[in-house]
Amino acid sequence: MIEVLLRAALIAWLAADATLAGLLNSVTEEVPSRTALPWLAIATSASTDWSCKSNAGREVRVALELHCRGDAPDTAASLVSAIEQSVAALPSAQPTYDIVTTQFIRARAEQRPANTRAILLEYRFRLLAH
Repeated sequence: MIEVLLRAALIAWLAADATLAGLLNSVTEEVPSRTALPWLAIATSASTDWSCKSNAGREVRVALELHCRGDAPDTAASLVSAIEQSVAALPSAQPTYDIVTTQFIRARAEQRPANTRAILLEYRFRLLAH
């Protein structure tokens, strides 16, 4: 359950970011069916137990996937930077849990057909329930 709440909070936070709103056509939990590039979605997530004696907890890994257009390797560098800044600024106090740590894990970029790019950003969140 806590993983689902984190996914929803992360999507709402990124969608409300004023900088990203001006740069992205969509921020969604899954691949949008009909949205022009660029867009950002959660590609996948997974969680494991991170409980302690007094609180239930989860370690949640979330992979965000950015789809954009461009043939230069640095096409989305400023957009990726804005996404990273927004994720890092996600408030730690959430209604039913606290984000104890947010850590960038890795990124992967891929050139795709028709001059498109996909950039995967993976994060680890450690959460404790209230």
